[in-house]
Amino acid sequence: MNEAGTGLSRLWQNFPVRSRHRWINLLLVAVPAAIAIHFLYPNPILSFIIAGVAIIPLAGILGEATEDLAEHVGSTLGGILNATMGNATELIIAFFALRLGHVQVVKASLSGSIIGNLLLVLGLSIIAGGIGRQKQTFSREATGANSTMMFIAVVALIMPAVYDLSLYGNLRQNPMLVELSLAASAVLILVYLASFIFMLKTHKSLFHGRDESGEAKPHGSVIRPLVTLASATVLIGFLSEILVGEIDSVTRSLGMTEVFVGVIVVAIIGNAAEHSTAIMAARRNQMDLAMSIAVGSSTQIALFVAPLLVFLSVLIGHPMSLVFGPLEIASIVLSVLIVHMISADGETNWFEGAQLVAVYLILAVSFYFIPA
Repeated sequence: MNEAGTGLSRLWQNFPVRSRHRWINLLLVAVPAAIAIHFLYPNPILSFIIAGVAIIPLAGILGEATEDLAEHVGSTLGGILNATMGNATELIIAFFALRLGHVQVVKASLSGSIIGNLLLVLGLSIIAGGIGRQKQTFSREATGANSTMMFIAVVALIMPAVYDLSLYGNLRQNPMLVELSLAASAVLILVYLASFIFMLKTHKSLFHGRDESGEAKPHGSVIRPLVTLASATVLIGFLSEILVGEIDSVTRSLGMTEVFVGVIVVAIIGNAAEHSTAIMAARRNQMDLAMSIAVGSSTQIALFVAPLLVFLSVLIGHPMSLVFGPLEIASIVLSVLIVHMISADGETNWFEGAQLVAVYLILAVSFYFIPA
């Protein structure tokens, strides 16, 4: 019995899809459960819920594998890898949704991820970090750089809608909007690439507290994180296909709109792992890290994920423009403004976090009551 237990323990230690955190490993049971339900007991609502839960631990494992791989490639390439893969889960879910023609869900999930990171994730992080403390401080320069990039992204999100309204008097899909969105997306990606030079070269000290010589040496072989990264990506892709495949049935059964499912449900699933990381960092009084995760993730979605999906949508055959609905545009603009107001002084307290969460709840209720 002891030998069997030792063998199982060794097998689990070498298992490619596992986390350093116990709660993530416990949630992994949802992965085989989602697959079994999908094939053996096809229930749309249950499949949607379990698949969504199963994606959460895999997203966490994907993030850990990316961090481990980044240790092997140096600070510059590691920083690019972390930034690029930081929103891989959202990108995978969006890809499968686009392939099935759920363009509205993809747009809603993009705006929902931006809103959720800026208001819900940051708000909960500030509350968690502020409990028992008078205030917490962070780098205004680093947060300001991310905020400025978010304002640039807001311009790219607003102008196609302004163009549509000024020429056509509505927010319907027009052929020229795809071309306009492709041009705007190219500009956003160029800004995103330029941000790497700013963060990892010319102004590295604002974002990294130590130089490259002080970095920890990588542990273990590079093979393990590569295998973990590939395995987690494949599983997330498969579960994402199950998730988005049930959207039509779920919206009909529960009376929800695709906008609400995208803005709230899909966005929370895609960002759940980042939520816990930011909250735990804030609780440890690492507010620079928490701010970087929350605001930085929104910036990556706006400057990289959204533009990339515009290009992918054209290749897939379901063209997606950057024209968002009025409620989505207003929500993004208000989120960016209130985060800028709260972070401008370089310090936070728990009540400011409560204010951010309150704004998120108001927006969530507004999206819920959108007529089907």
